[in-house]
Parts: sequence; C-alpha cells; structure tokens
Amino acid sequence: MSAEEEEAQPSDDSVPAPRELRFAYVPGVTPGKWIRRWEERMPNVPLHSFMSGDGAQLAVLRDGSADLSFVRLPVEREGLNVIPLYEEQPVVVAPKGHEIAVFEEVALADLAAESFLDVAGLGGPEPALQLVASGAGLVILPMSVARHFNVKDTVARKLTGAPTTWIALAWPGDSTDEVIEEFIGIVRGRTAASSRQPSAQQEKPKREPKPDRRGPAVKKPKVAQRYAPNPDKGRGKGSRKKGKR
Repeated sequence: MSAEEEEAQPSDDSVPAPRELRFAYVPGVTPGKWIRRWEERMPNVPLHSFMSGDGAQLAVLRDGSADLSFVRLPVEREGLNVIPLYEEQPVVVAPKGHEIAVFEEVALADLAAESFLDVAGLGGPEPALQLVASGAGLVILPMSVARHFNVKDTVARKLTGAPTTWIALAWPGDSTDEVIEEFIGIVRGRTAASSRQPSAQQEKPKREPKPDRRGPAVKKPKVAQRYAPNPDKGRGKGSRKKGKR
C-alpha cells in the first residue's frame, strides 16, 4: 500500500466505538430480570452491570462509570433524572437468640430500650451486621439488604412503625438517548410492543403484496331466456281490462 493510500484510510480514532450500556446498583437490588429482557430485545447493544455501595451510588454517574444507577433514596437530585420504582420493607436485625426471634414482626416502639448501631458510620451494612452478630447492638435495614449479606449468627424480623426506603433509577439529566430510554421502559415494565419504546417505533420493512393466485376472472356465459317477457309487467295494477274476450 502506497503512502497516499495509507493517508486515505480512516484512522481508528475516526471510527465511533460501538454503543454499550452500563448501569450500577446498590446492594439489595436484583437486576437479573431486567438484564434478561434487555438481552432479548436489544441483543446488539452490550449491557454491563456492577454493584456499588450506597456511598458511591451517585459517584458512578458523576465520574462516567455508569450511564444509569439504581439508587436508594434519598439522594441529591440536582442535575439528575430520578424515577422512584418500589418501596422496601424494613427489618430489624439482632444477634441469634435475641427475643425478637419468637415473633414474625416487631414494632419499633417495642424496641425503645434496645441499642441501635449506626450503619453508615460503621462503613456499611456488612461490617455493621458483623457487629450485630457479636452482640454489640441491633440495626435496621431494608429486608433485601439483610438477605443479600446474610451474616451468620443474626436473625431478622419485619419491622413496623419505621421509616421505609425506596429504590429509584437515576441518570444524568443531559445524557438521555434512545438506548437509555429503552432501558428505562424495560425497568418500568413496558412491553416490547409499547408505543413508548424506541425499539417499537423503528420503521418496519414493508411486506411485498402476495401474488394473486386466483387468475383472471372468467365471465359466465349468458343463459338464453326461456320465456317470453310478460307484456303486463310494468303497467301497474289494473292496466288490463277484465272480462271475456
């Protein structure tokens, strides 16, 4: 290849990278069903997911590590689009053998004498649960988080009278495109045929009309008239005189 031909070839920098979608999620979120639906509907757009702690749930959007993030509310919403998705059931987690184990659910008012640990101050749910197992105190967590870490020697029970948390989907307000809109629709339960899905709005190729296999129409031959026309037809009632001829 000559030098002129080499210069005519486009450089690698001029070729746009293939589109892909990246999302993060906090512990307790199970994105498997959304991933499966995406792979069915958008097989040509790779989808990458990773878990982020509650403290980094927005940082992954700010630094560009993720296009979207499943976050646990409340969050700072400035510059973001945020769609609340579902409410989480709170539980109280105590060391194994604690008296709450004999109940199916516990009221927060009945635990006024208990010592509660600061989950955020201890570095997150997992180290806090380790301290619960040692008998240092109790913690309140979303049920999904307690099940995700499932620390040995602890017991969790539904908690009533406590503030609930919400899971939401967040993404930068200035980065919405058709790929992101497609993912949002999948998360919100829209079907593949929904008119609000970008993939359903794409123009479908027109089908060729089916050939007419019936052939040309054959005219039926006229049948000869057997009887002479009725001379009285069309004259109206009483047009002929009655009587003998």
